[in-house]
Parts: sequence; structure tokens; C-alpha cells
Amino acid sequence: MKYRGDNNKDGLSALGFGCMRFPKKGNGFDHDEIERELKYAVENGVNYFDTAFLYPGNEEILGKILEKTGLRDRINIASKMPHYYMKTVEDAEKHFNEQLSRLRTDHIDYYLMHMLPDVKTWRALCERGIDKWLEEKKSAGKIRRIGFSFHGSSDMFIRLLHEYDWEFAQIQYNYLDENTQAGVRGLKEAAFMGIPVIIMEPLRGGRLVNALPKKAVEIIKTSTPGWSTAEFGLRWLWNQPEVTTVLSGMNSMEMVRENIRIAADMEPGSLNPDIMSTYEKVISEIESKANIRCTGCSYCMPCPMGVDIPGCFRIFNSSHIDGYSNGLREYYMCTAMKNERSMASRCVKCGKCETKCPQGIEIRKELVRVKRRFENPVFKLMTFLMPGKLK
Repeated sequence: MKYRGDNNKDGLSALGFGCMRFPKKGNGFDHDEIERELKYAVENGVNYFDTAFLYPGNEEILGKILEKTGLRDRINIASKMPHYYMKTVEDAEKHFNEQLSRLRTDHIDYYLMHMLPDVKTWRALCERGIDKWLEEKKSAGKIRRIGFSFHGSSDMFIRLLHEYDWEFAQIQYNYLDENTQAGVRGLKEAAFMGIPVIIMEPLRGGRLVNALPKKAVEIIKTSTPGWSTAEFGLRWLWNQPEVTTVLSGMNSMEMVRENIRIAADMEPGSLNPDIMSTYEKVISEIESKANIRCTGCSYCMPCPMGVDIPGCFRIFNSSHIDGYSNGLREYYMCTAMKNERSMASRCVKCGKCETKCPQGIEIRKELVRVKRRFENPVFKLMTFLMPGKLK
């Protein structure tokens, strides 16, 4: 196993175990298989295990297995505060104690603000004393490192990085999202600041393995013989020195073994120009299926009403490749689950964006399509009831 980077003070493994996708058996979890996989991972150097308050059952299962096997002191547990439910410090205390109980531990090594959407939300949390509460827990040894996970634009991610003395951050990042969400800009800024970066969705929830266009799969097989589509995606990430740990939601022993093999074999900067050009070809093939021909240049921004125009178009396009439910989930997280909302319905059709678009896209018309695709009655109800809107 590799342990990468100057920013990696705790020696986190290059491969982290994402616990959200533990293998199932019948209507529940396959506890025996999970234990086998976790033990094999730890024995082969994996020392970062990612959980969350909202992932059904995963904190309890991880806690039971670590207690049974005696492996707790050999790993780092990461879990997440559901800040969108926090109205008071007492709420934070209640949820945190429940997490400690589930995990059967007296501390959490890496504790994240889960899906922290924007600066306004973080400042509202600080006004409620959450930052001081986190620091008190750290001083007491209950939390070792304080960080946040993020879905949103690179500009907002970079602003958040500078809002607090974060000790790590977690972003969605893969070869298809190099210039979306926090993206390569956010990754490099965090690394420059000395902040370790944990990668989630390295294969877009498996969609860069199971939902690639046929021609893209053929390009991978021809240009990188012997590599699976998963290996193709993971090697792109580990080629970048700024990446500290890549999380993988492994749900089979075969997957655990394959990912450990790749992580142990990969060094930053080891992919040659021919292989890097293969990524460009695969991306081009995927994007050829795009519905709205937006390049993500952001010349149309900022929108006076706060609409994230490139983000709306990107998610609209990806929903035709990755599936509607995945697109709706991402649209909700990236446009509605924050204080500074940025969904397509905020457009007032002023037309300022269209005068700047080098692609000549009829942006107002396309935003109506985005709105019709995603902003259904269920979306509106979820947005209305969303607990995370802090003022």
C-alpha cells in the first residue's frame, strides 16, 4: 500500500474503504462477507474507513466488526456530522454521542461537516457555536481532525477552504469531473494550502464502470490492454500527486483485491502521454452523448439571480448518461441543498447570459428544459422541507 504526499501527516492509505456500499444479503447486510473484506483490507494496509450518520447501518456494522476483531487502533474512522439537522450545540452533542455509540469507540479520527454547501451555511453554523464545539471535542481527544465534504462549484469550494483552519477536505472527483464540482482547481488549491484531499465518487458510483458508452469501453480496452474500466478510472486519480486518499465503495472481495493491487502499483506522474490522450478520447466519447452543448467555460456567469448555469447543464447532460435518479440526486445536492440556491427555476429570462455565450446556446430556453426535467412536485417538497437552510 502507498501512503502519499507531504500533506499526509497521519500516513493515510492511498486507498480508503467507503462503507456506504457494504455487500447485502437478503434484506440486510452480509456481515460475514463485510468482516472478511475489512480484515483483508486492513491486513493489506488500508487504514481509512469512511462512514456517515446518514448511511443506513454502516456505523453500527463497522463498530461491531472493529470491536470483534480488535482492529480499531489500526485504522482511522471518518464519519460525518449531519449539520443540516443542527439548530443548537446540544443537537450536535446528541448526534455525536450516538455516532460514538454506534461505532463502539471513544473518538472519531476524521470528522466532517457532511455536504457543506456554501460559506453562508458555515457562518450560520459558527454563529450557533458549532465551530467552538468541534474545537472543544478536538481538545478533549474526541475528534482528531476536522474537515468537510463538498458538492458544488470550485469557486465556492475555494472560498470554504479559506473560511476555517480545515485539516482535510473531501470532494467528488474523477476523470469526467476534472473541471466540474470542486474540480482540479479546488484540488490544487487545497494541496497548495497543505490540506489533504479525500476523493469520493472516483468512478461516479460505478457509472464509469457499468454505464460507459460501448465505444468508450472499446477505446479503453484497445489503448490500455489488461486494464478494467475501474482500473482506468482509479489510475487517473492516483496519477495526481495532490490526491491523498481515494475512497472506493467496495462490495466484493474481488473488488477489494483489485483496488489494493492498483493502489500498491501506482505512483504520481506515472501515466505517459499516450495513456493521458486516451482519457481525452474517452471523455470526448461520453460527452458526445450530451444533450446541451455546454463546454462549462462559465462565460455566462455570474447570473444576477444566482443560477448555476454550467452546473445545471452539466447535471442535465449527465442525467441522460448516468440515469435520471442519479441526476436528480445531484441536482438537489448542488442547487437546492444550500442557502444560496442556484436551480434553473430562479431564471427570470433577463438574457444577459446569452450575450456572453461563445457556443450560442439559447440558455433561457435550455434552463426551462432543466427545470421541467428536475423540478417536479417531489423536488419542490424536498426543497421546502429541507432542514439545512440556515439563516
